[in-house]
Amino acid sequence: MLNHPTIQDIQEARQRLAPHIRHTPLLRAEKIEQAVGCELYLKPETLQITGAFKIRGALNKTLSLPREAMANGVIASSSGNHAQGLSYAARMLGVKVILVLPTTTPKIKIANTEALGAEVVLFDGDTAARWKKVYEIAQENNYATIHGFEDPIVMAGQGTIGCEILDDLEDVDTVIVPLGGGGLISGIATAIKETKPSVRVIGAEPALTPKYYHSRINGQRTSLPLKNTIADGLRISVPGQNPYPIIEKYVDEIILVEDEHIIAGMRALAKDAKLIAEPAASIGIGALLARSIKIRSDEKVCAVLTGGNWDLPDLADIYKTGSE
Repeated sequence: MLNHPTIQDIQEARQRLAPHIRHTPLLRAEKIEQAVGCELYLKPETLQITGAFKIRGALNKTLSLPREAMANGVIASSSGNHAQGLSYAARMLGVKVILVLPTTTPKIKIANTEALGAEVVLFDGDTAARWKKVYEIAQENNYATIHGFEDPIVMAGQGTIGCEILDDLEDVDTVIVPLGGGGLISGIATAIKETKPSVRVIGAEPALTPKYYHSRINGQRTSLPLKNTIADGLRISVPGQNPYPIIEKYVDEIILVEDEHIIAGMRALAKDAKLIAEPAASIGIGALLARSIKIRSDEKVCAVLTGGNWDLPDLADIYKTGSE
């Protein structure tokens, strides 16, 4: 099997997923436009069935697997949203699911995952350590592992977002995508660049976890010390092995965004677009507010909002702090 999705894989994923997920709308963000200086559209995967885009890849993968491969169950590691997407898919198919989550996972994501019927294992370690634990459990119990960003079929599911953007805004100029493990942007960039190469694709990465940014500078995958960022969904210390060459091929620019600007993006989305978005989802808006991306006033920019799963008390504190 190829270690990257093809445009055909993404088109097949779109047909496979159509009966089960939402084609999320593209929303014009007129009020935020005044602050960022371009024609701005939002792709709110916050409105997806599980509150995040991850259901696309998880469901595409599980629907692609033969039933016997999942007979004993499926397992993965996640910071929360892939866990919820996979739990939803497993429940739909009547399959047991085990999720190894970091101890730093927001409580709402743990609760939502358990509510979907998953068995949650909390594990204190970085991404590599968690996946080592996943593979150990999988081998002992003959579970099928479903990686959130390394699997090309998962990437293909995420790539359906790119197809929807091009359908709904044919003359889009720039698409900004949050950059964590790299599976989302790999799928979206493949869909966009293989269909309309002139569209600029930008990856937005937390300044505190700049693994892809420094890997591009160094010309190779570079591991960095894992630091805490408010964007927990993007907190990874090393680029994905399979996403990295796709991103190098298709992503035009990688920009870094400070936590303070991510928070400003959250506030702007709540105040001016009436959308609750978690920090990882708000990073593109934060980058625009910080003027980290060079854009023309007539440019049509689409920011992908990846998810809206975050603890309400934490959200309340952020919005209260940002009030006048």
